[in-house]
Amino acid sequence: MAIRRRIEALEFVLERAVSLPGIKRKVGLDAILGLVPVAGDLISAAMGLYIVWEARNLGMPKWQLARMSANVGFDTLLGAVPVAGDLFDFLYRSNSRNLTIIRKHLDKHHPHTRIIEG
Repeated sequence: MAIRRRIEALEFVLERAVSLPGIKRKVGLDAILGLVPVAGDLISAAMGLYIVWEARNLGMPKWQLARMSANVGFDTLLGAVPVAGDLFDFLYRSNSRNLTIIRKHLDKHHPHTRIIEG
């Protein structure tokens, strides 16, 4: 399913596209954009909300969409705090959490979209 691949690719770019040398921790565009005051956090939030919008297009229940929106909002709110917010962006991965919610929904209601890796 194209939507699933699109969401997974966006989550990868936002959360774990770049490996930081020396600490074996991957970061993505979300943490990098968080270093840019205000604008970076707003761009990250917009990209996170795109994942929520795609979930809405999948017909996910409103309570799950609200939970996903809360993840993005929490990440944006705390990520906007100077210095401490940058550390928070490094640790809290709202887009990965939202991808988990979407995968559970798809695996339950659309099992034919499940990707089997061998």
